[in-house]
Amino acid sequence: MSISVAGRTVLITGAAMGMGRLYAERAVREGAAAVVLWDLNTEALTDTAEQLRELGASSIHPYPVDVASLPDITATAEQVIREVGVPDILVNNAGIVRGKYFWDHAPEADIDAVMQVNTLAPMQVTRAFLPGMIERRTPARILNVASASGTLSVPKMSVYTASKWAVIGWSDSLRLELGESGNGHVAVTTLIPSYIKTGMFEGARGPLLTPLMEPEYVVDKAWEALLAGKARLQLPWTVALGSALRNVLPQPAWDVVAGRVFKVYQSMDHFTGRKPEAPAGEAASSESTARA
Repeated sequence: MSISVAGRTVLITGAAMGMGRLYAERAVREGAAAVVLWDLNTEALTDTAEQLRELGASSIHPYPVDVASLPDITATAEQVIREVGVPDILVNNAGIVRGKYFWDHAPEADIDAVMQVNTLAPMQVTRAFLPGMIERRTPARILNVASASGTLSVPKMSVYTASKWAVIGWSDSLRLELGESGNGHVAVTTLIPSYIKTGMFEGARGPLLTPLMEPEYVVDKAWEALLAGKARLQLPWTVALGSALRNVLPQPAWDVVAGRVFKVYQSMDHFTGRKPEAPAGEAASSESTARA
């Protein structure tokens, strides 16, 4: 059953820039009663909040928060519940990427950071608000942003792939648990997109028949799926095709198809990523090279 945003509270992580900001704009346009913005970049957060108010939003609540920090998540979530209330719609959108061979990843700055922001943060943010969403018994929605790389192995993306692989498994398991426990009024949607033109994957090349997608297109499709309570959204159609082929072909055959035909294995060969506009750890967007 599809729900309306009008009159509801929406919380978005990584909301200051990129796709997070687009989700916030969408919530404002559709009449959300309150829009809660979480981001590490305080300057961008302030700018986004001001511009959303210029769109006519009367209740914008920006909160500087480091989603890589459980104490920060816990304290800020308590503040949000106290000041705004439990969100009706939660968009776990913040993420980071590191594009290099696994052995070139720094243990803390790369491996720990990617897993904390991409995998643990959606879990901890959801855990902070989910009891209230369950208890309220009104329709609620959770969108967890994963990635097509969470369904297929990709060279130079080993840690990022692992982080998104985990998100897909957790997100869909959570969906099943809510239904099984009689709490289906909270619906979970897992977004599984290929490369998006946000700057995060600057230099990456989409596989065969999989061009880099416009952020606005992905947000529109994800928003519709979220409100409808759709379990999974894979974009574009080749993502589902690739997953299906991976599951039916023997490994050697799939390596040939992925490497020589679809060029999946070469998609990160020219990756450069977004050049940070702020000190390391301060840029924050839906898919950025720094924490959100």
